[in-house]
Parts: sequence; C-alpha cells; structure tokens
Amino acid sequence: MATHQASKAFDTDWNYSPRASTLVGAFTAVAVFGWLVSTFLSGIHFWAIPQIPAGAEISGSLEVITSQWAYVGPIPLATLGAFYYLTTILLAAWWLDTRHPLIIKILTPITASGVLASAYFVYLQLGVIGAICPFCMMSAAASVVLFGLELTLLRSSEMPELSEMTGDISGLIGQTSFARLALIGAMGLMTMVAFYGATLAPVPT
Repeated sequence: MATHQASKAFDTDWNYSPRASTLVGAFTAVAVFGWLVSTFLSGIHFWAIPQIPAGAEISGSLEVITSQWAYVGPIPLATLGAFYYLTTILLAAWWLDTRHPLIIKILTPITASGVLASAYFVYLQLGVIGAICPFCMMSAAASVVLFGLELTLLRSSEMPELSEMTGDISGLIGQTSFARLALIGAMGLMTMVAFYGATLAPVPT
C-alpha cells in the first residue's frame, strides 16, 4: 500500500523512500553550507578586493576571484551562488513543510544546473586561469552533493506523474506556510544585504 505523505491522493500509487526526511535534512545542511561559503566569498568581493592597490601583483585564489570570469556584469558569481543556495534552502524547507512530491521534481533541474555551472567554473580554474580558489571548490563540491542527494531521493521513491502533480498546484499552495518560507528567505537576503551594506557605512578615520 502506498504511503501518501502529502494531502493529495493522486490517482497512481506512490511512496517516498523511508530515508526521505533524512535525505532532505542532509540536503538542507549542505545547502546552508554552500550558502555560507558563497556569502563569505561575496564579502571578500565587497570588502577585500576593493582594498587591493591598483597594479598590485595577485596570485592564487585572488587570481581566480578577480578574473574576468568571476563576475556577471557587476555582480560577483559568488553572490549569484548565494542566491542559488538560498533557493535550494527555501525549496527544501517547502518540502519539509508540505512533503509534496512536486517540489522534488522542481529541485531536479535546479540542482542539475548547479552541477553544470560548477563543472564549468572548475574547468576555468584548472584549465584557463591556472589557479584554485578553495572556497569556490567547496561550493562546487556542495552543488555536486546536493544533486546526488536529490537523485538518491528521486530514484528511491515512487513518484506520481508530473501531469498529476502540476494538477495539484492549488493543493500544494493550500498546504504551504508562506510566512515561514518568507521568514527564511528574508533572513538569508538580509544577511547578504548586510554584507554589502557594511561597505557603504561611514568608517571613522
């Protein structure tokens, strides 16, 4: 007998892995780690890099995070990474709140894109720039682990058809505690904004 762990009784039988909660808990912990690493690296972009004298010789990890590939326009890749990890944290929290299988399906392309982006950035470090940023490599490792945990949950569970799950979006919304998700998102965003805002504060001389 299928164990329907969301309020919607889909037409097909489905069942989560017995380790579902453990896997999502581990997923959340890794996502938080990735977010912390990316936020810290964003702080280096905001605080440390502007203090480097013009024309100074740089090497090692600084060579990576000051390269032309470390930014999308004016935005550091690390900051985009922090938004990526915050998104995965929110989705994991959403699943823990509702246990709806559609969220697992939503996570799959997101974590897959994280692995592809990380693979490209690792290639740039090793094959183009010729230097390694340890924090960038930790972030890359976190993205791979997230994808692995997501695939493990997906493959060890029996999921309804996607068409059935998208037909239950109203049911998913009805189960969701938006105030809780908003609080988590606001805390993550405020931390990132504070890292940047500190650079704008007047410093006594």
